[in-house]
Amino acid sequence: MIEIPKGFRFAGVSAGIKSRAGAKDVSLIVSDAPCVAAGVYTTNQIVAAPVVLSRVRTPSESMRGIVVNSGNANACTGSRGHDDAVEMTRVAASACGASAEQFLVMSTGVIGRFLPMDKVRHGIASASQALGSSEDFFLNAVDGIMTTDNGRKIASRSATNSVGNFNLLGMCKGAGMIGPKMATMLAIVVTDAPLDPVDAQRTLQGAANRSFNCISVEGHMSTNDSLVLLAARPTASNPALHGSDLCSFAGDLNELCIELAKKIPDDGEGATHLIEIHVRGANTDADADAIARSIALSNLVKTAITGGDPNWGRIVSAAGYAGVPIQPHRTALLLNKIPLFDKGEPLPFDPKQVSHSIRGSKLTVIELDVGLGPGRATHWTTDLNTEYVRFNSEYTT
Repeated sequence: MIEIPKGFRFAGVSAGIKSRAGAKDVSLIVSDAPCVAAGVYTTNQIVAAPVVLSRVRTPSESMRGIVVNSGNANACTGSRGHDDAVEMTRVAASACGASAEQFLVMSTGVIGRFLPMDKVRHGIASASQALGSSEDFFLNAVDGIMTTDNGRKIASRSATNSVGNFNLLGMCKGAGMIGPKMATMLAIVVTDAPLDPVDAQRTLQGAANRSFNCISVEGHMSTNDSLVLLAARPTASNPALHGSDLCSFAGDLNELCIELAKKIPDDGEGATHLIEIHVRGANTDADADAIARSIALSNLVKTAITGGDPNWGRIVSAAGYAGVPIQPHRTALLLNKIPLFDKGEPLPFDPKQVSHSIRGSKLTVIELDVGLGPGRATHWTTDLNTEYVRFNSEYTT
């Protein structure tokens, strides 16, 4: 049973944007009262119109909702694309009794095609009449943001602080074009916890750095990546979280975002393995992050995992060219808890045992120690196989 944060309603409908008949492709997430919004977005220089619009509207303390379409990214669409994004917020706001500036917009799908605005307007109108606050309405909204996803990606948390109880609820979509920073494709988190806009933005960025910025599928950063948090606006009777309450909330938000983020590479297009990479012993966390990222983006590492090949040299060499200091004579590697390399020396191991450990589980865990420093990081990625190539070679045809 999903606990829906108080004051939020959801809808997802079919507007005919997607080619598959009846597929939901327009979603609304609406706050009954003005709420706090924070956002983290792609750093790609080629940016979709919805991102350009939404990022200038966050953080905010007067947002009313988000309108989302799937099946069309509204990216690389010039001035018309910008106008269409503005129009989506205007139509959604009008249907919900708000002003256009109180809505954010997200789009996902194929790049370089204009939105079919007649269908979009009709979908938004239909969604505004289908809003509800139960689990079914939330799941309809989740369905409306998906494209190549094999299933829904959701997570929830309930917590208690000195003020009272609150809920966190999140959805995301993405299975391809995943490469930090950002790497979410689309993600939305709502909470009835009261937050100051500055605190909301800071905690969301921190959560993104530990979750969505630590995943990849093929390292291809999207033009549309958006992570948005909607939270209750503080009042005199419901003041903003601060001190230990805010720290506790940040921990809950981190956990929820990590849970959501891992679902993306776990659903990577054509993927047969989720690869979890732990790096420790680096001089700094940033150095550890660079090493983990280098391993995660190595096609040779990915293909080795696909084939169950215990070719561990690919892993340590990827660490070596990450561009940050390591101590080779202190470097150690474990693959699925099996020691393969230690103190710069190869260790005896049974290749068949390691291969079986890879082939026998969807999750492959790489643990690499590169020295005595305090820096550590974790990344998640996928393997790379012929199904991924087939899927993406036929995506638009």
